[in-house]
Amino acid sequence: MTTRSLNTTALDSHRERNTDRDAVDTVRKRIAEAGVEYLYYQSVTLGGRAVGKVVPAVHLLRNLERGVQMHRAVVADFQIDRSGTLLGGGERAAEFTALPDLDTFAVLPWDTRVGRFFCRLYEPAHRPECGGEPFAADVRGHLIRRHQEFTEHTGLVLRSGCEPETTWTGPGLEASHRPDASPAYRIEMLERNRPVYQKVITYGRALGLDMIEGDYEDPGQLELNWMYDRAELTADRLITFRQICRQVARELGVTASFMPKPAIGVMGNGCHHNLSLWRGTENVLADPGRRELHLSGTGRHALGGILAHAAGTMAVMGSTVNSYKRYWDAGLFAPGRIDWGMDDKTCTVRLSANGRLEFKLPDAMVNPYLSHAVLLAVISDGLENRIDPGPPQATAEEPGFRFPALPMNLGEALTAFGDDAVVRGGLTEEIAALHLACKSDEWARFCAAVTDWEHMMYAEDTP
Repeated sequence: MTTRSLNTTALDSHRERNTDRDAVDTVRKRIAEAGVEYLYYQSVTLGGRAVGKVVPAVHLLRNLERGVQMHRAVVADFQIDRSGTLLGGGERAAEFTALPDLDTFAVLPWDTRVGRFFCRLYEPAHRPECGGEPFAADVRGHLIRRHQEFTEHTGLVLRSGCEPETTWTGPGLEASHRPDASPAYRIEMLERNRPVYQKVITYGRALGLDMIEGDYEDPGQLELNWMYDRAELTADRLITFRQICRQVARELGVTASFMPKPAIGVMGNGCHHNLSLWRGTENVLADPGRRELHLSGTGRHALGGILAHAAGTMAVMGSTVNSYKRYWDAGLFAPGRIDWGMDDKTCTVRLSANGRLEFKLPDAMVNPYLSHAVLLAVISDGLENRIDPGPPQATAEEPGFRFPALPMNLGEALTAFGDDAVVRGGLTEEIAALHLACKSDEWARFCAAVTDWEHMMYAEDTP
């Protein structure tokens, strides 16, 4: 971990980086050349939403040093629980300071008068004892620090690539196909969605996403992918991708949804995480020279940690009530049990290529800062304790099967999260407690809700 003098806080160090003359001159030049007049200073909440402030660009130097201030309850999306408590901090809670990371500056391609920064969050300097320290509920800042600690401890870097699936609906996007068939991979469906994918890819490239491929997977569902990178960069890019999709939907007069399971009988929207571990230029999940599908010893232990704690991670990977409809709808390629394999698309983890683990539990609403933080924790546990994943595609009836059942609703997932100290340890105490409080309230509200299904089943069923 980076050392600081006793009188220097994390906020001080960040401010020092933000006053580096060369770095500041580079950003100012880009702002001037693009004609940027406004700047978003954005951070990300527990729910994966982008929040922040807009400031005229003429105040750049002021904000690079002073940041912007926001109420700390924003990290919990200003959610009030069923008892009336504002989660994350009440009316008298101190604000936090959001300080931009200079290397995240980008110009919005749909309006080049606007630029944006991602920010890290800090306790305000005036607070006694904790002033200037990292804000403990900052999911983005925590992942950056967690990855640094992981690398210092193991010598490894986690790289990941996400496969975000999005449901697009609106005029001209309707899918047509035979009954009991799927329009997956049809060029005709890509053609109908050509305005969508062209804008998403164009904007993605302009915002630093190395867009590599895309396909049409089920009615309304597009998957558009970009190149893998360090975990924290992939997390930033996933948030950027979602913002791009929202903008494209506004421009085209259609709807983009990341809802994990928009309808029964169609594929849910997943966000598979493709994982690899690197020591310098070497991917340590595979042994050099072996061509058949295999995992190195390091790879097996990393996989063992992921599987051993998969149930505990579910409250992060499938964080909504709707998430679990994706796992329940059998025959549509979502995981139904905790296991691993080669070509079976229903496995929790698939060895899709040498040096790559495809983790299939995360859905399209996952907070990537939380998902990668807990993955670092469970991989660390697998490496330290040399956890054996067992044979591929083992079942509960086979010798060597060792993993718990997959939680099948948010309530079960929250219990598993609370029982797994390794998973919770991948987050700060504040993030873990706040995530549990927010999601427990969501589950309680759902359990108290009267749904259309209940009306269909019971409204006129008796006598």
